[in-house]
Amino acid sequence: MRDVDYDRARRRLSIRFAQGGWYSYSGVPPRVAAGLLAAPSLGRYFHARIRDRYPFRRQRARPG
Repeated sequence: MRDVDYDRARRRLSIRFAQGGWYSYSGVPPRVAAGLLAAPSLGRYFHARIRDRYPFRRQRARPG
């Protein structure tokens, strides 16, 4: 992961992966987003707690 943004009001987590694509995950609770940012391994946390658990959409650019 290269960049992570979280919109608390919309509960939307936006992640830019090393390959360059932005993905927005909807319905992510604040505690899950905070856990990602505090995790010693972002990749492990993402795979265990976010991937395949929240609906996502690929974005062409940083979501605004």
